[in-house]
Amino acid sequence: MSGHSKWATIKRKKAVTDQKRGSLFTKLVKEITIAAKMGGGDPSGNPRLRLAIDTARDNSMPLDNIQRAVKKGTGELEGVTWDEITYEGYGPAGIALIIETATDNRNRTVADIRHIMSRNNGSLGESGSVAWMFHRKGCIDVPKSAADEELLMELLLDAGLEDLNGDDENYFTVITDVKDFEGVKKVLDERAIAYENAKIDLVPENYIELEADDARKVIKLIDGLENSDDVQAVYSNMEISEGAMNSLNE
Repeated sequence: MSGHSKWATIKRKKAVTDQKRGSLFTKLVKEITIAAKMGGGDPSGNPRLRLAIDTARDNSMPLDNIQRAVKKGTGELEGVTWDEITYEGYGPAGIALIIETATDNRNRTVADIRHIMSRNNGSLGESGSVAWMFHRKGCIDVPKSAADEELLMELLLDAGLEDLNGDDENYFTVITDVKDFEGVKKVLDERAIAYENAKIDLVPENYIELEADDARKVIKLIDGLENSDDVQAVYSNMEISEGAMNSLNE
């Protein structure tokens, strides 16, 4: 799992920007609506909805917005029908990309993504071209100030911990199987151990390490994709070298 935390550091900073520009709420409303449509409006029996609502609350989304999104998903309120489509492709330096979208117009979405990719030295690939490199995992960031490595290992191994990455200066990244994700969160909650960014991610088997110039190009491409209203999430197998991280943080 080496490298996950370094890219997570960049993503945490980007998340602040996303929230400031308001795009995060739009994406969360879509996710809540889709989750409610697929699995019903009761979060206790719908893990995807429960996670979406928890994420919305963590990002200070008003309760009224959450409730409206749920009702649109269940059909109690009129709303847009969203189609989930996943695209695969490559970015600068051969970085693999998976782009998850929610759209009401497939033609508009693929044209927009193709345009963003071509402008930023990327290209779309065939279905399955890079998906085999990634596995869906539960990922939870635990501040190192909240617990030490030994305690986390002791508490979480029986709950389903697969890996504990401590490369980041300030966070441990807890990696779990999707089926064990809620159980691991429950243990952390019961022990009052603070955590952030609890989510289901696509985690690559292996990373490609980039220096600053290529890393900037990939980040610019990912920013462009995430700025699209139809894009819900972008995953890559980019690793950033220590020297590049220092350069990017300057």
